Amino acid sequence: MRKPDTASFTVDKLRDSGMAQEAFTYWFTDHGHVRSPFPAHMHDKLREQVLAAFSAWVLQLDAKALDEMNEEVAFGKFEEVLFHEGVRLARTEDEVLTLRFPFLPRIGDRIEGGGTVEGRAGENIVRKRNLVREEKDEFLRVEVENVASGAAWETRFELP
Repeated sequence: MRKPDTASFTVDKLRDSGMAQEAFTYWFTDHGHVRSPFPAHMHDKLREQVLAAFSAWVLQLDAKALDEMNEEVAFGKFEEVLFHEGVRLARTEDEVLTLRFPFLPRIGDRIEGGGTVEGRAGENIVRKRNLVREEKDEFLRVEVENVASGAAWETRFELP
């Protein structure tokens, strides 16, 4: 990405840029083990909100910040804006959780339980998840159902 020329910088130019197109294509599409955390219902509105918010951010930068801008910084900020705006458009708490923690198990995911803990062997399905706070630590609690036995169990993931 070339340094933005704020005199000629527009939302339309950003929309047509390789950076914006690459980011939207990547995050709005499943890629094997990396699934899109963005529900289809928000794609169009999110795209426009991100373009507007990122443009506003670029236009408020001073000359020194623009001079120090590189592709990595621009792309990182673009993704930060993408996820921030996505959370604002989320319709449910579960959508918020998916956007905050896109690589953790989601409701409906199938998990192989292994054979070491009784009631968890074989296929399991995530039925519910929520945040749990203990003092200053935060965890994602996941409730799971064993397909064969119907037994419910839970686990949790420590969050960054």
